Amino acid sequence: YPVMQVVWARYFFQFLLLIIFIGPRLPRVMVTSKLKIQLLRSLLLLGTSVMFFFGLSQLALADISAIMFVAPILVTALSMPVLGEHVGLRRWAGIVVGFMGALIIIRPGFGGMQTAALFPLGAACLYALYQISTRFIGRTDDAMTTLLYTASSGMLITTALVGFYWQTPEAIGWLMMAGMGVTSNLGHFSMIKAYQAAPVATVAPFTYVNLLWATMFGFILFSDLPDLWTVSGALVIVASGLYIFHRE
Repeated sequence: YPVMQVVWARYFFQFLLLIIFIGPRLPRVMVTSKLKIQLLRSLLLLGTSVMFFFGLSQLALADISAIMFVAPILVTALSMPVLGEHVGLRRWAGIVVGFMGALIIIRPGFGGMQTAALFPLGAACLYALYQISTRFIGRTDDAMTTLLYTASSGMLITTALVGFYWQTPEAIGWLMMAGMGVTSNLGHFSMIKAYQAAPVATVAPFTYVNLLWATMFGFILFSDLPDLWTVSGALVIVASGLYIFHRE
């Protein structure tokens, strides 16, 4: 199916299931003290989703997941200009090493992923800003409120665009699209609650477990295994990320 239709399905079914779950509590859940940040955060995640899905259409699951590991490192790099936090020399060294790990995976100029890798790299940049905004929102708004704005904003924007890309799904297609709605709700609700309960530096390292799942599912479902370059680059990124968070 077209990438934009898949992005639409991810938001439409997330929104539909969320509305059913919230029910009569909807007017109360919609109340937010930070509307502008909620809308900005929603746009950041929509941009992340679009770039991530375009990347998935061209790259193996483990490859794109490894590149996305740059996001937690970017959180540290952006914490100084955005959050006003001090980032010491050692953490800046960790940030540089992390980007070197990304370059090992992408291998610019050496016939590697090249252009396709720009999609997950762009997604990682937007996702880092999304994580920071989630931390801002978590201080004041309920998790269900944040989840509702995320789903509704993405649903409205993609619904306005999906007609240009529409391809009528088969039964299995509808089922998989609905499954995205379920997993999107569960995953993002869990992440929002995590950022409400603990600082970014505490939560972000758990992102690295994703490589194990991505490698396992990539092999079981698509017979894909990451090559040596991807594994090496991912190890460099993970090591630098863990060092940064240890320093924090």
